[in-house]
This record gives sequence, structure tokens and C-alpha cells, in this order.
Amino acid sequence: MGNFKISVNNQLDFEVDTAEVSQLNAVKTSVHSFHILKDHKSYQAEITKLDFNNRTYEVKINNNSYNIQIQSALDALIKSMGFALGNTKHVNEIKAPMPGLILDISVKAGDTVTEDSPLLILEAMKMENVITSPRDGVIKSITAAKGDAVEKNQLLIEFE
Repeated sequence: MGNFKISVNNQLDFEVDTAEVSQLNAVKTSVHSFHILKDHKSYQAEITKLDFNNRTYEVKINNNSYNIQIQSALDALIKSMGFALGNTKHVNEIKAPMPGLILDISVKAGDTVTEDSPLLILEAMKMENVITSPRDGVIKSITAAKGDAVEKNQLLIEFE
């Protein structure tokens, strides 16, 4: 199914697929804490800091802290489409990077947004993906609504 590229402390990089993740025996013990069993070993995990928009997390596992960055196939696709920081200044429209379902829209026509502010949440391949603004600007129009099923490359938002 989907692969995730994971970087730990900017030193260790590896890939995990959804099948591997689904094999983990994880029990939520509090809002940000989990008890995990993998290969007959027990781990206590706590998410101590998270920046979902940038996909960065600080995770404490058995009292050792790690800085984690996670990139999904969708993140890589968005980056390849020119939504990466520094390449986004000329973007005047947001198109769906893949087929999915609009779960939420955080802006309306006429809103002023800043670069990296959340615009909408697109559910694709059973993952919620926050689509953020590629630049500072004003929303001209929104062509999708909450609950809409969208196709790849379908226009979602236009900037003035």
C-alpha cells in the first residue's frame, strides 16, 4: 500500500509500509502515550511535541527522546508538484494531488492566508492530509466543499 519515509534525529533514515505499521501491537494509554509490542519487546512511547503541518514529532521511547520526521507518498508527490518551500511563490491554485474526500476546509473566499497555514484536509488512502498554503495571499474561490469526493488534479482553491 503506502510507504512512509522516516528520519530519526536526522541521522537514521528508513522506510516503513502500512502493512508493517498495522502489524504493531499498540495500545493507547493516554492522549499522547502508547504501549507498543514489537518482536516480543515492550516499548513505552509518548509524543512530547508535534508539528503535524511539517510532519515533525518529538517522541520519547522508554525515556529516550527522538526527533522524528515522517514523509508519506502524498508528501513526496506534493513536493514534486512544486509545493515545497521556496518553490511555491507562483502558485495560484491548489489542485487535488490524488483522489480523495474533503474532510474539512479551514478557509473561505476572501480570507487572507500566510504560507504554510492549513487550507483543507484531504483524506486519501485512509490517511488525513493537511493541504497548506504554498504562499501568502488571498483566497479567490473555493470550488470544493466539505464531504466532496475529488479526483486527481481537480481544482480546489484559487488565489487572487
